[in-house]
Amino acid sequence: KINWRNFSLEQINYKGDDDWKVWEVSDFTQTKALMASIAGEAAKLQGEEAFNKFFLNLLKKRHEQRVPLNDNEIFIDVALECGLDVDKFKKDILDPELVNIIAEDHQDASKTHGAFGTPTFLFNNGQSIYLKTFIPPLEDSLEAFEHFVGLFSERSYFGEVKRPQPPWPKGAI
Repeated sequence: KINWRNFSLEQINYKGDDDWKVWEVSDFTQTKALMASIAGEAAKLQGEEAFNKFFLNLLKKRHEQRVPLNDNEIFIDVALECGLDVDKFKKDILDPELVNIIAEDHQDASKTHGAFGTPTFLFNNGQSIYLKTFIPPLEDSLEAFEHFVGLFSERSYFGEVKRPQPPWPKGAI
């Protein structure tokens, strides 16, 4: 089972004042993706199935249509498309406790597990791995994921795996 948690690339890549925290910004529309994390947490409040639908739909919209991740209207549309209770969703995205969850997730990932990018997978035994991937063909997806888990969840002696290559090939993502 996958337990999706939050990690802010904007926070980890910030080069300014060390005290700055993305989750403490007064206007979330000025952040790159904090609002998407809040929307994801709001979707989780409607159950695992609702969250999974919401998350997959939002990922597709982001990567295929390049929708911005700082616009609640987009998240509300996705919630509607996925059959979520939109009135509850609209109320929940305003709950400051969701921002606290995001902050705690990020701090745990970076301080406890050394996460520096996404996706970073944290396994139940404490092992963690960052994996840069291309989108596999649908028919290979499950088997590829199972091989990945089998290789990296138990074998801490793999420190870094890199495939030498030029920048991402055209059409790979």
